Amino acid sequence: MRPARPEDLDDLVELCLAARQESAVGAQLCTDDAPRLRGQIGALLAAPGGQVLIARLDDDPAGLLIGRLVGPGPFTDVTSLNLEAVYVVPDARRRGLGHALLSGALEVADEAGATEVYAAPLPGARGMHRFLARLGFAPVAAHRVVTTSALQRRLTPEGAGAAGRRAARGLEDLIARRRQARAAGLPTSTGPLAQVRASTSMQVSRAVQTARPAESCTTTW
Repeated sequence: MRPARPEDLDDLVELCLAARQESAVGAQLCTDDAPRLRGQIGALLAAPGGQVLIARLDDDPAGLLIGRLVGPGPFTDVTSLNLEAVYVVPDARRRGLGHALLSGALEVADEAGATEVYAAPLPGARGMHRFLARLGFAPVAAHRVVTTSALQRRLTPEGAGAAGRRAARGLEDLIARRRQARAAGLPTSTGPLAQVRASTSMQVSRAVQTARPAESCTTTW
């Protein structure tokens, strides 16, 4: 295992494409356009903070680690190492290459004064999630993602107006139901009130869900 060099680009592309083909969500992992992928990895190798490690077994490419040193910045004094990909080919697994790659990443983090190592495996990468969990990686936060086209629609006056109207209709329905409950003379200090409040909470949740864009989702990397 060692830091990748420009002459390793073809092997790195081969490893990335193998990871993409193996993953059920490979399209989210990287492009399948080899020349484009080569340019992207080459740019990362040349970029400040870019970190690419390659592992070989019997001189054949067997694994890689791609990461980036981040910080300090305007909002944090902390430097961290963000891992974007860790992959070992199936025939080379259970031989310590994954641990070797992460040990190399730890050396990079120590040299840069990074105090934390972040990893963002794809939701469908169960094996990687288990591997990282065994090494002490814990979930810290959720990311939200939206396509640029969907966000653009939401930010236009027409899209924002439609979303606002849907939310307003949901709240108007909720207020109407509460007024009907009061008009029916439901008790205000006994058990039925708790039921009314539970129903109200449920209706608020439904109103919020109604206003949520279908194109957005919550995910982690």
